[in-house]
Amino acid sequence: MKKSGPGRVKNNGHKSAALAVQLPKCPTGIQGLDEITGGGLPRGRPTLVCGSAGCGKTLLAAEFLMRGAVQFDEPGVLMAFEETEAELKANVASLGFNLDRLVRRKKIVIDYVHIERSEVQESGEYDLEGLFVRLGHAIDSIGAKRVVLDTLEVLFASLPNEAILRNELRRLFRWLKNKGVTAVITAERGRESLTRHGLEEYVSDCVILLDHRVSDQIATRHLRVVKYRGALHGTNEFPFLIGEEGISVQPITSLSLNHQVSNERIATGVPRLDAMLGGRGFFRGSSILLTGTAGTGKTIISSNFAQAAARRGERVLFFSFEESPNQIMRNMHSIGLRLEPLVKRGLLRFHSARPSLCGLEMHLATMFKEIATFKPHVVIVDPITSLMDLGTVSEGKGMVTRLIDFLKAGQVTSLFTSLTQGGHALQQSEGGMSSLMDAWLLLQDFEGNGERNRVLYVLKARGMKHSNQVREFLISDHGIDVVDAYIGASGVLTGSARMAQNSLEKAAVLAGQQEAARLKREVERKRMAIERQISGLRADYESESAELRRIADQVGISTRMLTTERTASGILRQADTKVAAGPRVRAGRNGRGY
Repeated sequence: MKKSGPGRVKNNGHKSAALAVQLPKCPTGIQGLDEITGGGLPRGRPTLVCGSAGCGKTLLAAEFLMRGAVQFDEPGVLMAFEETEAELKANVASLGFNLDRLVRRKKIVIDYVHIERSEVQESGEYDLEGLFVRLGHAIDSIGAKRVVLDTLEVLFASLPNEAILRNELRRLFRWLKNKGVTAVITAERGRESLTRHGLEEYVSDCVILLDHRVSDQIATRHLRVVKYRGALHGTNEFPFLIGEEGISVQPITSLSLNHQVSNERIATGVPRLDAMLGGRGFFRGSSILLTGTAGTGKTIISSNFAQAAARRGERVLFFSFEESPNQIMRNMHSIGLRLEPLVKRGLLRFHSARPSLCGLEMHLATMFKEIATFKPHVVIVDPITSLMDLGTVSEGKGMVTRLIDFLKAGQVTSLFTSLTQGGHALQQSEGGMSSLMDAWLLLQDFEGNGERNRVLYVLKARGMKHSNQVREFLISDHGIDVVDAYIGASGVLTGSARMAQNSLEKAAVLAGQQEAARLKREVERKRMAIERQISGLRADYESESAELRRIADQVGISTRMLTTERTASGILRQADTKVAAGPRVRAGRNGRGY
């Protein structure tokens, strides 16, 4: 058969996607480690786990073996050179695994090999045939798919000859590959190399470095995949925890901004604050920053926010780094807020710890673990500045970024309180963190008239209309409230000054009302006086009109009487009347008189 060319390349010069074969992976079952390695350790190949004393090498290898037997039905063999079977069973019991039961069920075989350096002498040809026979029998007895060797230093401690050591190491790793088992081999870290001999990392297909470092008297464990042949993997350092449920590795590096968003709005628990945010509160899944100096009420607002979410049936996880849960719940009684019932119902969970308990990355890993376990709808961190003080500015900002990304990926609403120092510029104190937040609320103290009062305002709220007005923030036995502050020519007045100004305004309003009432009475008096004058004039008018009508009637009567008298006199003077009448002239037909 003819090939199409070297490597069977298509005409366009690119290899066929069908020819790309992904390296088989063996999932570890360890939280976070499979994500970092892209699916697990290389199947059928040896992996080297190296690190200094106390970093967790044996526990990681044992958990890889036990989770394989429990979760993936892959039996395993643990060959130990330092700890006995009883010691191993007791040690892994702290992780919640019953190793003794797995041994009884023939899911795991533990083979303790005691090697005493004084009993081993290098003579002639040194090989590991005896070890291969013993290990091969253990593998075949249960059909093991996974193998752990702990540790190499004890096995090769009596071999000062580097040539023999290198040869035997290669034989060991080749023998494990030929058996087709996925092997984890632990090794101590060297001074100038990953291992003491400086050879193991070169013959291993995968190398995982564990580190237990102390910085500023704070210890932190880190994991880094140094080498992984044939596969992509995370190359950064990742903090990990050793807890009651085993090892938890946190892949905390954010690579992209592709979070899902929600248009749902959730209430804050303070009605007037909701009104300042368009009457509907914050967007679900948003990140909220609440800043203020000590005593401004940050924890109180956070507790109201938690209560409002719990009343909606949502789970709330409250991280406190300054107060214990009992102290927070007791303090909230002073404002009539009861959080104990929410804790008993499982809707509210507190996690309190001193910032100095561990390093910044370890705190972050612990928070991730708590969030993954409780699966909250709302997360409160009070205050986030306590954690940021553990590292540099860039480390603190990186920690907050990773935490916000982790919460946004799960549509979890987060509220971060931040303690600011009095007298510091706002941009300097919060500029590094506020740009990461979707909303920013600021609490401040106003001093005046011998008292201090709190004010609140919204600095920003992405994607929503919000008030730009300053509001006074009141705390009383009945809870908290947000009221309008007096803003006038002299500035913002709060507290007793605001109440005094309100009293002055009420007095001014009352004086105005009294003056208006007085003017109204004066106008009414004048109106009545005018009406009386009008009534008098109307009476005079009626009287004079009546007199005028009487005079007119008299004149009419007199005129008629005079006319009658004249008529009578004319009759008496008939001649005068005839004369006065004169002769009549008749016209003829011809128009002439005759």
